[in-house]
Amino acid sequence: MLVPEVAAGAASELDDLRAACRAAVAHLETADVIVVVGADATTIRREPPFGGTLAPWGIDRRVGAPTTDPLPLSLLIGAWLLEDVHNRNIRYHSIAADAELGECEALGRKLAGSGTRAALLVLGDGTACRGEKSPGYDDPRAEGFDAAVADALAKGDTAALRDVDPVLAAELLVAGRAPWQVLAGAVDTPFGTTELLHNEAPYGVAYFVASWR
Repeated sequence: MLVPEVAAGAASELDDLRAACRAAVAHLETADVIVVVGADATTIRREPPFGGTLAPWGIDRRVGAPTTDPLPLSLLIGAWLLEDVHNRNIRYHSIAADAELGECEALGRKLAGSGTRAALLVLGDGTACRGEKSPGYDDPRAEGFDAAVADALAKGDTAALRDVDPVLAAELLVAGRAPWQVLAGAVDTPFGTTELLHNEAPYGVAYFVASWR
């Protein structure tokens, strides 16, 4: 739904979310390399060419380069967000959605310790159980879960991200738990500025946009 062509008539409802994404991505331009991190079935560094299509989600909107090994949805949305970014030194790495904390932290440390000035674009939404019309129906635990994550993202609180319960996250259909914990593993010093640019749950799914720099 973030991509206007997919959202179609409802596209304007997410204009504020897209604007927040653009603002966050703008801060990544000057890095030596941008690493896009998102959840998938396995943990793997993706190899070029990078691209895919949104056809499985309703429209044949092509993103990136033609490829026989398309990016998973999380990374494909990252590629879409970076289409207008001038920095073309971009890498893509998936983390298994069910990866344990130690694996997530290890990947984060590896990505941050590459010897280059890396920026991470971390993709992953919150609960999908915020109301009766949400994908996972209504779950009274969802709002509190999302509030805690939003607070952690706003404050740059990596300890709180490490503490996200993987079992509860799975029950609430959270796609972002493993990517957030990769971020926590990558960060070992406080950031000068941490901002929560967006925090809403349209269509019963929690979307956060945060910028740490």
